[in-house]
Amino acid sequence: MATTTTTPGTGARVQVQKFGTFLSNMVMPNIGAFIAWGLITALFIDVGWLTKAGLGTSNDSWVAEIGGWGDYAGGGIVGPMITYLLPVLVGYTGGRMVYDTRGGVVGAIATMGVITGTDIPMFMGAMIMGPLGAWSMKRIDALWDGRIRPGFEMLVNNFAAGIWGGVLATFGFFVMSPIVTWISDQLGKGVDFLVEHDLLPLTSVIIEPAKVLFLNNAINHGVLTPLGTAEAVETGKSVLFLLEANPGPGLGLLLAYSVFGRGMAKASAPGAAIIQFFGGIHEIYFPYVLMKPKLILAMIAGGMTGVFINVLFDVGLRAPAAPGSIFAVYAVAASGSYLGVTLSVVGAATMTFLVAALLLKTDRAAAEDDLVAATASMESMKGRQSIASSVLTGDAAGRIRSIVFACDAGMGSSAMGASVLRRKIHGAGFTDVTVVNQAIANLTDEPDLVVTHQDLTERAVQKSPSAIHVSVDSFMASPRYDEIVELVARGNGAGSAAAGADSGADSGAGAGSGGAPEPAGGLVLSEDAIVLSGRASTRDEAITEAGELLVEVGAVEPSYVESMHEREESVSTHMGNGLAIPHGTNEAKAAIRRTAISFVRYPEGVDWNGKRAEFVVAIAGAGDDHLALLSRIAEIFVDAAQVERLRAAASPAEVLDVLEGVAA
Repeated sequence: MATTTTTPGTGARVQVQKFGTFLSNMVMPNIGAFIAWGLITALFIDVGWLTKAGLGTSNDSWVAEIGGWGDYAGGGIVGPMITYLLPVLVGYTGGRMVYDTRGGVVGAIATMGVITGTDIPMFMGAMIMGPLGAWSMKRIDALWDGRIRPGFEMLVNNFAAGIWGGVLATFGFFVMSPIVTWISDQLGKGVDFLVEHDLLPLTSVIIEPAKVLFLNNAINHGVLTPLGTAEAVETGKSVLFLLEANPGPGLGLLLAYSVFGRGMAKASAPGAAIIQFFGGIHEIYFPYVLMKPKLILAMIAGGMTGVFINVLFDVGLRAPAAPGSIFAVYAVAASGSYLGVTLSVVGAATMTFLVAALLLKTDRAAAEDDLVAATASMESMKGRQSIASSVLTGDAAGRIRSIVFACDAGMGSSAMGASVLRRKIHGAGFTDVTVVNQAIANLTDEPDLVVTHQDLTERAVQKSPSAIHVSVDSFMASPRYDEIVELVARGNGAGSAAAGADSGADSGAGAGSGGAPEPAGGLVLSEDAIVLSGRASTRDEAITEAGELLVEVGAVEPSYVESMHEREESVSTHMGNGLAIPHGTNEAKAAIRRTAISFVRYPEGVDWNGKRAEFVVAIAGAGDDHLALLSRIAEIFVDAAQVERLRAAASPAEVLDVLEGVAA
């Protein structure tokens, strides 16, 4: 079974991986904008496709106006996109990763300062100022959190963000911009040295092993993308975009396994080659290298060959190719570079194939090493389970008998997510697979698979290091649920459904169906706790409004509302499909008098960390008697017709009717 355990001596590598992943997460969501800029550049610059086709060749043409050359030098679209749009997007994304939308806004303001302080594309500055702005804003907000008088929150928050954003923009302009410009110049000189001395192919000695060890993101998105973009602005293309993205070496390796491999590795290599070359998922070939580490020599040889041909033909891409698919490479290739790019891919694949074939043919091992174990090793280094690579292992991926959906408190988000996932798993016929919810603090190392919100996965890994870990960002409609079902199908086989046909419902927390028992002291959900038109206009106001309903019906102490806000700061309770389920922390259970929930509808919607929340269900769970109702709510919010009934309900009684009486 794939694990996410950390072996001794890998701490530094894991930290570099995390840093690389953070950089990648700032760039990857904006790759579409990079590609758009690359295509606009390819079409409209003075040596672009349109002018070479004889269109708009005069200095006052519409092509020149868009491209920003001739009579329109300094204008157009190309220059402002690379100078302002792309760095601001990166800075905003980095800030949002640290502190939601508020952090993104402050990060974008800070990024503008470092952009305008220099005349080069400031991607490195954006990667610094975006997260720094968000982190510092979060710390400043914490100073007066809970101390602002009601009604003044928006005023204070907006002015605080504006003032601090202005300070950071000034700091970026005068201080950070010169520093990052100097660093960029030094790195650029290093690249120029390698090019001038014909040493650029030697970068494959670092890049190819780094890819297999998942250290490539730190190199690619931290160094190559900013430098390549700066070079593309000046020359219209950059070979740096091809150092890591060339799909040739991976293709050559997998073709060699297809011909000279043995067992499962040989059988799975052709399919993996298609995914790698056309889909751009390079990690699919990593287990094949880890299975026989000496094959890294073939990858280095292929990578060096590809870089050498690219330099020889003076080719490059106009923008990053992500993912590293042959389609993506051709889409952003500079005009006049197609022949060289094609030869570099073919040459890299051929060289890798020849070296790998020699190493495989001379291998005296009686049988192939275990591909499943190699895949597990890869996932261990990556720090998370890779469902994409599970195609390599088929049914050998390991039988999955128990799935735990874990959240911070184990009574709200996880119960909803477990209910949705349980329906999918059992609906696929695997009724012997238990799907339960649990608090992360109560996790053990017994589950086969653990599902958590992406912000909680690291904590879950520490509790269940031997399990497969799957991260989600939406509890109600995550596409990862379907991937989990596929993973169960591969590991358990067709016989799983029959084996569990008589097993009944899940046991433990999160199980159960039908009506919820009435707890002592009142109903789980009563008409008094239902509001059809909420007054709140922000997330925090909505949490307070829903929490105060619980106080009014005597279910919780007033202090429980504060714990609901505290819980929201750690992980968002937005479930997807317009539903949010705020609830308190584990430590706040002492403030719960009885189990209850409240229901507030916001016809216009409330912004919930960048997502729209139309229905807010606050939860106070003293025991497990609220779980059946949560299961019913989960069923409703994956059913568009039922959600529409809630949207059209004209009275609290109609809301209860939609819940089919389980709250009564």
